[in-house]
Amino acid sequence: MEESIILRREPLLAQQENPSSLINHLYIGHFLARWSARMWEFSVGLYMINIWPDSLLYAAIYGAIESASIALFGPIIGRWVDKLSYVKVLQLWLVTQNLSFVVAGATVVSLLVNSSLKFTNFPVFISLVLIINICGGIGVLSTLAGQPPELLTKMNSVTRRIDLSCKLLAPVITGFIISFVSLKASAITLALWNTVSVWVEYWLFTSVYNGIPALAQSSQRRMARLSQSDQERNNPTLEEDSLLSVTGGTSELANRKCSKKLSQKISEIPYIAAWRVYLKQEVALPGLALALLFFTVLSFGTLMTATLEWEGIPAYVIGLGRGISAVIGIAATLVYPVLQSHISSIRTGLWSVWSQDLVPESDRLIVGGVQNSLQSLMDLLAYVMGIIISDPREFWKLTLLSCLAVTSAAVLYCIHVYQVRKHIFHFDRLIWGKCFVGES
Repeated sequence: MEESIILRREPLLAQQENPSSLINHLYIGHFLARWSARMWEFSVGLYMINIWPDSLLYAAIYGAIESASIALFGPIIGRWVDKLSYVKVLQLWLVTQNLSFVVAGATVVSLLVNSSLKFTNFPVFISLVLIINICGGIGVLSTLAGQPPELLTKMNSVTRRIDLSCKLLAPVITGFIISFVSLKASAITLALWNTVSVWVEYWLFTSVYNGIPALAQSSQRRMARLSQSDQERNNPTLEEDSLLSVTGGTSELANRKCSKKLSQKISEIPYIAAWRVYLKQEVALPGLALALLFFTVLSFGTLMTATLEWEGIPAYVIGLGRGISAVIGIAATLVYPVLQSHISSIRTGLWSVWSQDLVPESDRLIVGGVQNSLQSLMDLLAYVMGIIISDPREFWKLTLLSCLAVTSAAVLYCIHVYQVRKHIFHFDRLIWGKCFVGES
């Protein structure tokens, strides 16, 4: 609550000089970054099923490595990035992600040109795509500071709309390139796009950082708090020092102090510390429900795309199908601001807004890292099932498991709604069709 008050007192983007141009720079940079990711996300399944036909095994192995990298390194990256300045995070994120896409695209071209390389260079290929996914789980938007929840909600809605627009258009354009030119041409396009866009993205994001002093001030405050907390943990308390001087350092007190330090060291292990922060948040249960939605093969991911390609469906048709599914998501971002102004956020169920409104600024990167790792863990389990059930003719079994996971997510979210509101529906209003009118 205190953090929210502090956020409201800080300068707003609306009060900065040329706020619209800075916001446009942010949106354009976000578009370029998400377009690259969506191109690769759609294409990799088609690459794998063409390099290793008649099996989902290699597509599932890629997906498992992608998800495992984020699940394993998500909490560590969240805590590590939390100690860096905005500019350092920006440099590492842009250079690593774009360079990884360039190298991965070049590797795909070599595998497609010479099919024998799939045996000699397969470990190299997997290592390169692993680099992509280690960096893919952490974004720079969560470092935006000094904004009230209303503005953060608006920006999240727009950036989500940009992401879904890329999800709509990138697969369609990539599908046409694959269908009417070649797979190799699409991989070359991916590599060239990232080579050029990395410089544009860096200029756009740095202009936003330099134009919003609140970002630099927030970064300095966060690093100062971390430095102060480190000093407090490293220095013994005055009470412990006085006890040691009076007792002369008895073995009992020494053992107690050693035990306390050991427990503190264990709690400071990156994985444990990050999860402790996450579980204290109000968004933990709906976050788990959100993660369960990632245990699916019905979201036009790598496995579904590879299966449709195996069925003989042209790449541009797959891209159009994926685009239609994205239209529904885009419509949701247009409807959300209207719904949020009339009903509570819990009824709309937009977790990304809660992570801004309900999570303290100092914990957002950590909570985001854990949430990404949890989602990737569920994504990993889906790909593990794809490795076990790798025959495309048995894809229906994976579909059934996906339906069960989505149902479980709905149950968990209903539990959270009941805990917060003490009811799920206004049955008296439901009778008259007014369930979602007004506040509880």
